[in-house]
Amino acid sequence: MAQITLGALAVRFGLSLRGDPDRPVDSVAALAAAGPRQITFLSTTKFTPQLASTTAAAVILHPKMAEFAPCDVLLSENPHATFAKVAALLHPVAPVIAGVHPTAIIGVNVSLHPSVQVGPYAILGADCRLEAGVVVGPACVLGQGVQLAAGVRLLARVSVLDRVVIGARSLVHPGAVIGADGFGFAVESGHWLPVPQLGTVRIGADVEIGANTTIDRGALEDTVIGEGVKIDNLVQIAHNCTIGAHTAIAACVGIAGSSHIGERCRLGGGVGLAGHLTICDDVTLTGFALVVSDIREPGVYSSGIPVEKISEWRKIVGRLKRIETLAQSVANLRKQNKETKDLS
Repeated sequence: MAQITLGALAVRFGLSLRGDPDRPVDSVAALAAAGPRQITFLSTTKFTPQLASTTAAAVILHPKMAEFAPCDVLLSENPHATFAKVAALLHPVAPVIAGVHPTAIIGVNVSLHPSVQVGPYAILGADCRLEAGVVVGPACVLGQGVQLAAGVRLLARVSVLDRVVIGARSLVHPGAVIGADGFGFAVESGHWLPVPQLGTVRIGADVEIGANTTIDRGALEDTVIGEGVKIDNLVQIAHNCTIGAHTAIAACVGIAGSSHIGERCRLGGGVGLAGHLTICDDVTLTGFALVVSDIREPGVYSSGIPVEKISEWRKIVGRLKRIETLAQSVANLRKQNKETKDLS
């Protein structure tokens, strides 16, 4: 287990320390559960009541909150981001153990850097290229011509199909499928004809893709995921979509084909996008928002109706059903008012 002093953390991350620089910490924990050798953080006033009773060795918090801490503190303008760095330092990723498991199947003309780790029952198709430090976990499947840049990690049961390219240091969680055929069909005489999906998927550096997420290959052009994009579990990204750099997508989002999302966007859980849309940079879509037209201006957008007690919800639905009648009544009143004014 890693161990470091508070003084060393302050120096490494450029923080101010109020407390004992020689106090050691060896792990991180939640504010309410942290023990005397653990470090935690506070980034919102919602959890201030827990701060007074914490038994942590130290808390990372904003300078404005320092007076409320009963323990040593590391002061940061962005406590959550600082905590992420400290957590990564104290809980490092398991080292790569170079080698190919004897149960793995390696196709012809595969290029493996000597430092690559290939786990049990993994299958690598012909012409794959894996660069330094790549980890292919148990039961992963790579199609023909897949390219994995340095430091890519496929954790387990990940399917990366033909000609997909994944950028350096990207992380793909179990069950994800990258490069399956898009949902492309033409109609003739009431029957569906499959349209060959001839593109692939290109993923930038430092991307994270959640468990059981699916990213379809393009029909003619490629599906493109920009650098630094973070995608949660159970997300569907259809063929020919482009996702701009450093956009974050929460769980259960569905993005229809040929949609183009800008940089630094944030999509809340359950958001749905119709196809062939353009979302500009710096747009936030709150949970369950339904987008059916382009968004051309940065900002926060919503469309989901917040939950209500069933009694209130029934009233709201009843009023919604009477909107057309109400609108017609208002129109009639306006017409009568106009006629009255004309007569006078």
